[in-house]
Amino acid sequence: MSQKRQEVDPGIAYILWACGFLGFFGIHRFYTGKITSGLLYFFTLGFFGIGQFVDLFLIPGMTKERNLYLLYEATVKSHTESPQVTLVKKEESDPMLTLLKAAAAHNNVLSIGQAMLATELPIEKVEGLLNTALKQGLAHIDNDEKTGAVRYYFDV
Repeated sequence: MSQKRQEVDPGIAYILWACGFLGFFGIHRFYTGKITSGLLYFFTLGFFGIGQFVDLFLIPGMTKERNLYLLYEATVKSHTESPQVTLVKKEESDPMLTLLKAAAAHNNVLSIGQAMLATELPIEKVEGLLNTALKQGLAHIDNDEKTGAVRYYFDV
């Protein structure tokens, strides 16, 4: 099933912005999905001309933001309407296994920061996990010879 994605074109937004010189202020804001500010611009003559001028520089960001929103909406809509697509919940992996894999990838040596990055857990939980690894004999703790920083050495 082929689905054409809607996109907001910055060129068209600039053309609509230029319509402000003809008295149609804020049309470019309607086009980029900013209805409230579009109404404000329409009734205040482009926010007294100042907003209209500032938008000359903001249009690329407004169109990019709108395109991201439209892409998100299209993705959500296609996942909810398509009967073939089923979302499978990712199983929670064992944090200790993640920690051991990270240690193996770093020559069996980890700092607390590296362990936090690998497990994506807060420092309190990482410290508990590292203490468990120490108690179970999976690792030992020592200081780095060059920097003196605390390092966990794993037997993986």
